[in-house]
Amino acid sequence: MLPQERLITRVVALCRADERFDAVLRYGSFAQGSGDEHSDVEFWLFSEVEIDAEAWCARIAPITHHVRNEFGADVVFFEGLVRGEFHFAHDVAVVAEWPARGASVDAMVVVDRRGALRAALERVPLRPVLPEAGELCGRFVNWLVLAHHVQARGEVLRAADAMAHVRRHLLWMGRLAEGSIEHWLTPSRLAEAELSPDLLARLDVTSPAAAWRVGRELWLALGCPVPVGLFTELDAALS
Repeated sequence: MLPQERLITRVVALCRADERFDAVLRYGSFAQGSGDEHSDVEFWLFSEVEIDAEAWCARIAPITHHVRNEFGADVVFFEGLVRGEFHFAHDVAVVAEWPARGASVDAMVVVDRRGALRAALERVPLRPVLPEAGELCGRFVNWLVLAHHVQARGEVLRAADAMAHVRRHLLWMGRLAEGSIEHWLTPSRLAEAELSPDLLARLDVTSPAAAWRVGRELWLALGCPVPVGLFTELDAALS
């Protein structure tokens, strides 16, 4: 048994014994059946009362650090650098805002004392609704033009930040072109196993000019309408 699986078993037991939780769900790799030794331990825990997140997580197993991340989740590190991500919330209605659940309802539900969690999860699609190809291409070029301008201004770090968004959109365009949409919400996940070697090699770009060459090819391959004036200007600026 993996360390993560032992931790998950402990979390499940604690949650089911703790009457303060109206509902608890697990998500991520282990709920999807693809967890491995590098995967996180991930849960949403719903209670109408305030929970001391750090103290509660320390009951699972010894922790080496606790931090509240930028998305409001409580992240703890267990021995062996195992990362645990716990969202403590009041209302299961937040589940309705998810673009997809990624796993079966049965695999996700841990505690559901009122039946509200299962009902909420069943209304969330298993897979996300994909954007239109033209919309995706437009988002790519939005980040590309920003990266081009801030690099030309000499803002090297800001350009690198924009290029991270450019590469993410190139991954989405590549996944759409190859029909590999299993991990759409996190397009870099298992990309090395799911995308062709040729596409992976072409996606390894660090400059706006290189990104435009690849993005231009993918734009045409996806059959999106071509804004001729924009293409002409980008070809001239990023040749």
